Amino acid sequence: MRLSTKSRYGVRALFDIAYHSVGLPTQIKDISRRQVISPRYLEQIFQKLKKAKVLGSKRGPRGGYYLLKDPKEVTLAQVVEATEGPFELVFCASKAPKKRCPRANVCVAKEMWMDLSGEIENFFNSITIADLCERAKKAGVKREFEHPFTYHI
Repeated sequence: MRLSTKSRYGVRALFDIAYHSVGLPTQIKDISRRQVISPRYLEQIFQKLKKAKVLGSKRGPRGGYYLLKDPKEVTLAQVVEATEGPFELVFCASKAPKKRCPRANVCVAKEMWMDLSGEIENFFNSITIADLCERAKKAGVKREFEHPFTYHI
């Protein structure tokens, strides 16, 4: 199983907002520069995260993107689900299958696939954006603060 770049970049972008923004809206150009992700691709990812109510946006010169919740409340599972869809390794392991498997009544592997999907979801639910920020601090990742109230004369 592989996660797409949408999930991986979504996690990196939300980490970037939480780590560098000091609670203020962050412009996409800054996230793009720091994370080396195309701004156009970030816009696509951010639309999914906004729809999932993980991310908000503000227009204008002091605008940008911001987390709608505290970083301690945003799990990697929310990011992955917003960008990839539900945690389903195989279609028959869905909580609401879209198509019926002709072997559903006699399949010995179905429950195993459902259990594994649940374990993966639990793992991603156990890690928050705040956890990633803490790991970054321990690893010595330098913060970039751009305080909007700084004036130069």
